Amino acid sequence: MIGGGSYPRPGEVSLAHGGVLFLDELPEFRKNVLEVLRQPMEDGSVTLSRAITTLTFPARFMLAAAMNPCPCGFHGDTHRPCVCTPATVQHYSRASPGRCSTASTSILEVPAVRFRELTDSRPGEPSEAIRARVAAARSVQQERFRNRRGVHANAHMTPRDIRACCRLTEAADALLRTAIARLRPLSPGVSPHAQDRAHHRRLAGAPEIEPAHVSEAVQYRGLDRAGRIAPQQGAA
Repeated sequence: MIGGGSYPRPGEVSLAHGGVLFLDELPEFRKNVLEVLRQPMEDGSVTLSRAITTLTFPARFMLAAAMNPCPCGFHGDTHRPCVCTPATVQHYSRASPGRCSTASTSILEVPAVRFRELTDSRPGEPSEAIRARVAAARSVQQERFRNRRGVHANAHMTPRDIRACCRLTEAADALLRTAIARLRPLSPGVSPHAQDRAHHRRLAGAPEIEPAHVSEAVQYRGLDRAGRIAPQQGAA
């Protein structure tokens, strides 16, 4: 995953530099494999030391991962019953997101897509509209970081950059403090690092972070109503 060999060669994290590293069936990856992703995601690089040399490879990538809600795949499905035990579902849903919780920023539930939805002839949002929004957001970030060497996007910001560039309204700040205070004892994913990441979630064009943005960020931590890590239909 991070590279290796007697003479260090780049691994998947470096081959994905500047792009997306997608891990399907996340629970199938061994714990030690997922653990080695933490440091490259924080530093944007990976250093391999061997007897003959030490090399540093770039590793600035976006991690996207997917998993079923349970081993059989039907937990929470309204059309097919799940055959897994509650203990099995709980163990499966907590196994992988917890390992990457400090490095990941979003956990999204993706409901099953039905056949009638797949065959729906109604057009969705055109790619041109999505591209325009992305281009506008990139333009704002390029202007924001024009004097910051090595920082080209929000994902590259340090905690100091976040505090300087991401201003919260008083209401948003109060909501964020309340969310952190209430959820930290219940979820290992709500940490000071997660608090910094929450500042990233600003809609394009909004001059300040509003309560609605904070609420959306908290939902992306993957918590159910009881404050536990919720079983996911899919994660990214």
